[in-house]
Amino acid sequence: MILAIDIGNSNLVLGCFDKNEIVFTEHVATDLHKTELEYAIILKAVLDLQNTSPQQLEGAVISSVVPPLVPVLRSAIEKIAPDIRILAVDNSIETGLPIHLDHPEQVGTDLIVGAVAAVSEYGTPAIVIDLGTATTLSVIDKDGCYIGGAILPGVQVSLNSLVSGTAQLPSISLTKPDRVLGTNTVDSMRSGVLFGNAAAIDGMIDRIWKELGCETSLTATGDLANAVIPCCRHSITVDGTLPLKGLRILYEMNKGGEVQ
Repeated sequence: MILAIDIGNSNLVLGCFDKNEIVFTEHVATDLHKTELEYAIILKAVLDLQNTSPQQLEGAVISSVVPPLVPVLRSAIEKIAPDIRILAVDNSIETGLPIHLDHPEQVGTDLIVGAVAAVSEYGTPAIVIDLGTATTLSVIDKDGCYIGGAILPGVQVSLNSLVSGTAQLPSISLTKPDRVLGTNTVDSMRSGVLFGNAAAIDGMIDRIWKELGCETSLTATGDLANAVIPCCRHSITVDGTLPLKGLRILYEMNKGGEVQ
């Protein structure tokens, strides 16, 4: 089995693969203050809950938008499975994804991982939408090259800013309202946050398609994809396991290389 760990700003998503099949996925809050021992205990507990033994692991692969946590998680994995190969995704590994940007080294590993999986699962050209702490749109052209994208404030970040920056607006859950026109404060906020972000995504897709001169496959992932994407007018596939699929592909692609 291969253990895949995607470290985001808010959540750490982990899963296990048996060949190409996902055996399980779990979410854990990202915490910069946790030690390698604390993360090792969490990993061991997750494996135990899933009736999986560390001895069943043949390898592990990590990507992170929080660089200081990479060595911590690597050490945590080594504590529970000391003999397995661990690959850390960075700009030095083989991705099979040409990056045609001004500064390719600045592309986040989360974007690379998602793009690799989208190309494999849904073909090219493609737009990958990741709704996490930030909302990102990654664009892959018909030749399989990563050619650019856009970064928007994340849904929860926007909502938190709205609530903290006003005196009378309450905290709300992100439940889809029945109508765009809210008849009370809470529904009006839900409409603005969910339909507003959906409209932004729809509008960005239309603008990207116009710039490309063609339509693309549309895939969304991230913690808030299930809340926002149903409000979009475009037909967008929600794939919550996209980053983990990308990690498995990159692990297999770099299997012959040295341990990172």
